[in-house]
Amino acid sequence: MTPHFRLSLFAMPALCLASLLALAGCQPSSGTDEVAAAPTPAAENTAAATTPDFDLLITGGAVYDGHGGEPVMADVAVKGDRIAAIGQDLGSAETTIDASGLAVAPGFINMLSWATESLIEDGKSQSDIRQGVTLEVMGEGWTMGPINDTMREQALKQQWDIKYDIPWTTFGEYFEFLERKGISPNVASFVGATTIRIHELGYEDRAPTPEELDRMRQLVRDAMEEGAMGVGSSLIYAPAFYADTDELIALSEVAAEYGGRYISHMRSEGAKFLEALDELITISREAGLGAEVYHLKAAGIDNHAKMDEAIAMIEAARAEGLDITADMYTYTAGATGLDASMPPWVQEGGDEAWVERLKDPEIRAKMHEEITTPSDEWENLYLAAGGAEGLILIGFKNPELKPLTGKTLAEVAEMRGTDPVDTMMDLVIEDESRVGTVYFIMSEENVKKKIALPWMSFGSDAESSAPEGAFLLSSTHPRAYGNFARLLGKYVREEKVISLPEAIRRLTTLPAANLKIGDRGALEEGYFADIVVFDPDTITDHATFAKPQQYATGVRDVLVNGVSVLRDGEHTGATPGRFVRGPGYRPE
Repeated sequence: MTPHFRLSLFAMPALCLASLLALAGCQPSSGTDEVAAAPTPAAENTAAATTPDFDLLITGGAVYDGHGGEPVMADVAVKGDRIAAIGQDLGSAETTIDASGLAVAPGFINMLSWATESLIEDGKSQSDIRQGVTLEVMGEGWTMGPINDTMREQALKQQWDIKYDIPWTTFGEYFEFLERKGISPNVASFVGATTIRIHELGYEDRAPTPEELDRMRQLVRDAMEEGAMGVGSSLIYAPAFYADTDELIALSEVAAEYGGRYISHMRSEGAKFLEALDELITISREAGLGAEVYHLKAAGIDNHAKMDEAIAMIEAARAEGLDITADMYTYTAGATGLDASMPPWVQEGGDEAWVERLKDPEIRAKMHEEITTPSDEWENLYLAAGGAEGLILIGFKNPELKPLTGKTLAEVAEMRGTDPVDTMMDLVIEDESRVGTVYFIMSEENVKKKIALPWMSFGSDAESSAPEGAFLLSSTHPRAYGNFARLLGKYVREEKVISLPEAIRRLTTLPAANLKIGDRGALEEGYFADIVVFDPDTITDHATFAKPQQYATGVRDVLVNGVSVLRDGEHTGATPGRFVRGPGYRPE
């Protein structure tokens, strides 16, 4: 008997006792509808036979729970949005996925996502979903909130290929906007220290007053209570470059009050790489919170050898008791803009002021000298990439410049008959933007060295898009389509840098623990059903620098909150993604 049936029996009136004993004959009197509703044993058996135990059952797969151990052959049952059971002979389900010969793992966590605008354009997030990503974590310095009216006006003017309204104001309202719109992956974010600074100081190169710093700290407090994971910075770029260590500690102290984390694109990844890492460790120690290095790298051939010392510094900090981690993408090239090849002073005041300065002949002459002269005063990716041949132009706002997409800076300079540095300045003026750029600045040896580190997570540092519509108006870095598949195919299966169980741990429970997410990132009973089914023998990235907009293959099924968003390798169109809030979340 079911509990409901027993309750019905105990609720029966005495006048039907004879009927109960005979199981026949007594008709309920007026007011005893509950008796009439009670099922007979035969009816109960029929209902039990036709009602599935679970909504969905994944059967026959090799189950990796995300903790780094070897897989077990088991079935995974899902009911609603949660994992209901893991084991053998679990029962029946409304839908069954046969995972025989495949790996079943927790959904992957993208620790550095720039899907902020791409999810507005297309919530399906195909380039990441097709690699098994179920959680996009944003917040590298800039976030979509909090904003004020001036910031909103600037953001609307600076939109490129994707056009959208901005009905939100706070940090949390943006993510609630995404939820209402409908997105396939879950989303989470740090609050951007750059955004906080612009909110109060604009693009000025100065320290905040005590009153301004108090307001900045309050903005962090508000964001933490709205669900931010902590504070994220991006310190090679103006105006973030203008923030000193004390300012970052002051903001991080607020995040620490809520159990948050500090995460940073450090002040230098080149000439002052080690000094920048020391700053991050100092912020962690002084503010009393864990810290993560965004896309840990030693940029430029002259700095590649510094990676060993950087790793030793992080290991020493961890031995001290500090919670220091890092994430990375699996390529030797990064992608940002031409602003990373120009000194921060020329960018003070924002894009319009930057463009106007570049029209001044005296400033251009000074820029030419500074860009071509090695210096440790600012991060110069033009020199780190070895010059114009190491830069590929991938994103323009101006339609007249889009034919240059995919060409190196050297090729464009030759086409125009101009010096490469002058060409860079001209392109920024003509596009009135930073111009999307790929830089070849890292070594393959260091990529493998970093993958082997047990405290290393992974992030694409890219949007999540599709080879269609507005996304075809600009190019991209292949990491947008291949970062996670490349890890599992090239570096796990082919080169055996780490094992498959360890790779899955680094994609799931490690970042989930760093973010203090208690019920995602693992295949455990009661956890949210974010699940990926893939073939370890065939998972492969196909995106290249020449043709980056190509889907990875080998992931067959993806569930987000118990809903199939990828089935048999094709997107279902489902958008069950949610805003995953941080440890300081305070519901209104």
